[in-house]
Amino acid sequence: MNKKIKWGIIGLGKIAQKFVNDLLLLETSELEAVASRDLEKAKTFAENYHSKKFYGSYEALLLDKSIDIVYIATPHNSHEKLSILALKHDKAVLCEKPFAMNKQQVFNMVEASKKHNMFLMEALWTRFLPAIKKIKNIIETGEIGEIKYINADFSFKANPSIQRIYDKELGGGSILDIGIYPIFLAYLILGIPDKIIAKAHFFESGADSQVSIIFDYKNAQAVLFSSFNSNSKRIAKISGTLGEIMIDSPWNEASSFSLFKDNQEEKFSVPKIGKGYAHQIIECNSCLQKNLTESPLWSHQNSLELITLLDAVRKEIGLVYAEDL
Repeated sequence: MNKKIKWGIIGLGKIAQKFVNDLLLLETSELEAVASRDLEKAKTFAENYHSKKFYGSYEALLLDKSIDIVYIATPHNSHEKLSILALKHDKAVLCEKPFAMNKQQVFNMVEASKKHNMFLMEALWTRFLPAIKKIKNIIETGEIGEIKYINADFSFKANPSIQRIYDKELGGGSILDIGIYPIFLAYLILGIPDKIIAKAHFFESGADSQVSIIFDYKNAQAVLFSSFNSNSKRIAKISGTLGEIMIDSPWNEASSFSLFKDNQEEKFSVPKIGKGYAHQIIECNSCLQKNLTESPLWSHQNSLELITLLDAVRKEIGLVYAEDL
């Protein structure tokens, strides 16, 4: 493979704009092409971000043989179909989180990755941040003892004009969009809980507006929250028998945290590249250079287990999508 990994982007909304800003910071990456169902939108995006090519359909981009990997940033309900289509066209795939609408869809994506022997990864960018890696290492070395409690939320007052947030057919609601972050943190640190308790409020559309969750483990608990109804400080706490870690706001974009132990506070500053999306891009590039089909840091199994937890929370609150039927 060439030294520079050639990227294509499918879906050109706000998340793709944030992503591409970080992509352009990396010498190992090159923006080869972008695609939207609106050709003018694709042209404007290409001009703004110096893409070599632009397409007015997703299929046209996938036929471009110069592209090594595609980043899929379309609404949740299209992730499975587009990821599998890209894999069939021998394109490696980085697909936005949530990976898909439910476990069955994620399973189908993973099977397609295996069948076509192509790289596939969920764009759970928080996992790859240097600060999160360092926090995980501190916990694994036993510095704060046995973890007993995690508290994490992701909440903001949603803009009524952002229709996908409210649209149940698109996978709208807080749980898949932002609840995935605190659920991910509990899973990363404590694994799969023995029991899940959850309560939710809903929009008129049937999508959840906010969800309160307890993950109950044999020797620990995680209290998690997501909401489009109000703002929160977005600080995460991880408490152990010997100390506590507090991840500074916004914790899911972590670049600093504090460790409290023996009545003392130690502050850590862990710089990131750009917004932080760069680190998952670096991981993808590294995996492609090594001819891997999944990331050792965020594997297919990790994605399957995370979506299993999301499915379980949805079952607990009675949120059913058409894809579940």
